[in-house]
Amino acid sequence: MRFTHGFTWATGLCLSLSGITRAAQLSSNAQQMLDESMNFMDLIYDADIGYLHYFYYPLAAGTHETRSSAWYAAGLLQRNQNDDAEQGIKILRNIIGSQHKDPTTEWYGDYQYYPEEPTVGTDAYPPAPYGSFDPNWRNFIGTALILIYEEFQSLLPNDLQQLIIESVYNSTVGDTYRLGGLTYGNLNPGYTNPSTMRSIQASWIGRKLNNANLTAFGENWAAQVIELFDRNLTLSEFNSATYTGVTLYALTMWDKYLPPDSIMKQNGARMIKDTWLSLAETYHPAMKNLAGPWDRSYGYDMNQYFSLLALYLWTLLGKENAPVYDKSWSMAHADDLEYAPLMAILASHHDALVPTEVIEHLTTFRGEHTYVTSAYAPPGDAVPRNITSWVSDNLTIGAMSFLDAPGVMDHSQQWNAAVVQWLRFDNSVGFFTLAAGDQHAMDVEVGPNFLNLTYPHGNSTSTFEFILATNPWGATRDIPSLDNVSGVDIQVIGGSVNATPVVSFCGLAGGACSPRFNFEFWNYTWTMPEDSTSLPSVSFEITAT
Repeated sequence: MRFTHGFTWATGLCLSLSGITRAAQLSSNAQQMLDESMNFMDLIYDADIGYLHYFYYPLAAGTHETRSSAWYAAGLLQRNQNDDAEQGIKILRNIIGSQHKDPTTEWYGDYQYYPEEPTVGTDAYPPAPYGSFDPNWRNFIGTALILIYEEFQSLLPNDLQQLIIESVYNSTVGDTYRLGGLTYGNLNPGYTNPSTMRSIQASWIGRKLNNANLTAFGENWAAQVIELFDRNLTLSEFNSATYTGVTLYALTMWDKYLPPDSIMKQNGARMIKDTWLSLAETYHPAMKNLAGPWDRSYGYDMNQYFSLLALYLWTLLGKENAPVYDKSWSMAHADDLEYAPLMAILASHHDALVPTEVIEHLTTFRGEHTYVTSAYAPPGDAVPRNITSWVSDNLTIGAMSFLDAPGVMDHSQQWNAAVVQWLRFDNSVGFFTLAAGDQHAMDVEVGPNFLNLTYPHGNSTSTFEFILATNPWGATRDIPSLDNVSGVDIQVIGGSVNATPVVSFCGLAGGACSPRFNFEFWNYTWTMPEDSTSLPSVSFEITAT
């Protein structure tokens, strides 16, 4: 499908200027979340420049950031006190003015990481998806602009309204440059969070401009996302505390901003409901964590790193019942707190779609249970991933079987295919999770107090590498043996691995390796006997103590 580059107002722009935009009506929980996030961003806002300072990991000296500035602009327009609207307008002009606008480049319609960066595509700054440009930022910023346009149109000068439409059009057309595949910034319907944002962005701008091709592109893309979801009423990007949050944000926009004839309006609300029903099966209200496995995670305990799902739990349950520090800006991955204005503005619409029984399960432990489901994200998955999570009052065990398609990339550190969590004496959460490695297939068995893992395509060089939480304050600092783990008894009771693991420490100030996502941990690696012809396997008996 070809789209015309450039933009003219003769294409049928429909700008509704009637009515007076008012700030969204927020619940007390959503207002508290908005205020806390805005108070934090106020401290890092550079009013002279019109950008937030860069707070994304790794922290950068002296630079500013584009994406979080767009989210802050939405918060400024919602708050609308003193010169908030003026500053929000300044930010929006900056972001749109620095958008990549050369339609001959792969990064056409994308947005700068930060205004001080060199020109993408020069010898000194060659193009690299997820390097010098992030193709997903078209969607993150494009959908934020849609929300701002829908919610605060009367606060925006007429020319800025037109610039927003033009910017969303450019980013949407640029997004069509992404083809199916696994590398180089490509996008597939199973990559759920950008796919759900891409869908509404294309359909919304297509309708605004009476551009049937763009509208059809968004609707057709959404249909593919929905087809994958309907296999088992699960997101292809399964059980991610961060990216499920992005998807819920996009699905809320599906339901709120698109008309009845859109496939997204017809399916958004029930997909939000079914996603929360799935989340309620793995969420443990005492641990304030999703039981594993997790497709993509930026940490191993949601109480220790800021997740987008925490924003939803904050508005639904109150901050005291959400996995959030009192000083939320001090958590690992705290830059996701900058997303809060968008979630707060949409909260009243989203929260009304969450079933009552879900709220009950998010606040009160429902009792020991096993959740069995599957998820499918082609072309990376050769077959659907089969998922089992066992959840008890103080211990959870979850794992998924999988088979990668030929040629798939190695899984990133975000991939956690087998996870154990438990409550400790101080009510903190311990974790024991299989580290992503070169395994491309795994069979699992999960049940009360046991976890069995097998690599059906492994050999004598295969390893089972686990990330083990450090002990809490007041317990022994050294964990040379599983006998020293606080709060849980983990025993190897079978399998083909050597009985004694290789143990090392990965710390902030030293050890055998560096922390992951700012989490220190102990590394336990079980190896195979030399020249073994057995399939690599390990079986654990796990009991909370």
